[in-house]
Amino acid sequence: MSLLTHSLHRAMKPDRFKRLDLLLLQEKKSQNDLLQEQSLSLSKLIDLARTKTTFYSEKFRFVTKDNEGKYDMTSLPILRKEDIIKNRESMLISDIERDALFQGKTGGSTGKPVAFYYDINSIETMLAGSYRSYTWAGWQPGDRVLHFWGAKQDLKGGSVIKSKISSWITSESTIGVYEYTEENLRQWVDNILKYRPVIIQGYASILAKLSKFISDSNIFIPCNIKAVFSTAEVLYDWQRKAIEKAFSCKVFNQYGSREIPNIACECSLGNFHTFTDMAYVESVIDGDESKLIVTSLSNYVMPFIRYEIGDLGRLKEGQCECGSPFPMLEMGLCRSNDIIVTRTGKNVYPSYFIHLLDGINGVEQFQFIQENYTRIVLNITMAKDTLAQDFEHIKDRIKHEIDSGMELTVNKVDVINRTMSGKYRYVINNISSSSKLD
Repeated sequence: MSLLTHSLHRAMKPDRFKRLDLLLLQEKKSQNDLLQEQSLSLSKLIDLARTKTTFYSEKFRFVTKDNEGKYDMTSLPILRKEDIIKNRESMLISDIERDALFQGKTGGSTGKPVAFYYDINSIETMLAGSYRSYTWAGWQPGDRVLHFWGAKQDLKGGSVIKSKISSWITSESTIGVYEYTEENLRQWVDNILKYRPVIIQGYASILAKLSKFISDSNIFIPCNIKAVFSTAEVLYDWQRKAIEKAFSCKVFNQYGSREIPNIACECSLGNFHTFTDMAYVESVIDGDESKLIVTSLSNYVMPFIRYEIGDLGRLKEGQCECGSPFPMLEMGLCRSNDIIVTRTGKNVYPSYFIHLLDGINGVEQFQFIQENYTRIVLNITMAKDTLAQDFEHIKDRIKHEIDSGMELTVNKVDVINRTMSGKYRYVINNISSSSKLD
């Protein structure tokens, strides 16, 4: 059946699979060849942006090439979210047909939603890039993929019959998981058992919740699932362990964003590899942080050049033993605004706060929110009442281990909402990045 559906899919979307074939050939090249090709792609992109966009023609007016026709990327200004919000229309290629464009919007997980444009070529490249990542887990065209997607706006309505036919041909099915009950969790498990996917992909928090339900219910998942791909959110170690326990397979962590997808993916050995044909990645030191600066090589209608994406990480030297020629990347633990900051300038990563709740029974959902330098709010939903001394212990730990002047306020709530794009944030820093300590 997979051969039949794949043949139909390839006939229906020939450009998508032509791109996939080319992407798979990239893996047979040396890292040096990949980097040389990337350099040429960057030069072409910057030339295009300088000559055909109002924004970059002004932004790059003093930029020059070296004797080899290459640009010094570090000499180019960094593109920030505020720049896109203010200059979105002038960032568009001048001779583009507006009717052929789609508009996307980031979910605002860093507090600043950004609208942007892309075209069908960007879509096909994105999907081909996702397929390439799946091959790292043994997926082959025609194998079934089941998505657990939390962004309601991405789930389009329409004819049920057309949707089923499309799902059958593409061997992909999507379950909307932007809200759920325990009954939904049971239905999702039934869908897995019935659909028998080879790959499962979804948001880390949703996959972890489903995995806990599977393990707690002693449900056996057949071994036809080769891998689970976590995307869209930070994947914590405790989530990875829960998912691997429930599905008895490896978890591959994907890294990308709505505006720049397919930046990197974990290999079988757990190392992130940056896709040099999809994005150019830099790590720039800013104080105590190593910020990622990314240039998209898949969107040629609205170029993103040296974009401060809002994540932390650094490039790693050497080549991975998995054999992939793509360079390695070490991701930071969180988006930069999810770091809790004290009065003295101490930075505390979110994993510290997440583990404060270890050993407290009945916790269903939680979210730490830093409102100012001396106040953190913990919103929490509980399956049963929790002893007051449990929270007093947490408050004492924060004062002793983080800052003696840091106060924790605990609010028991009925629900904790996801972001517009369906993401779940465990720790949020609401202090403006422009704020200054007195």
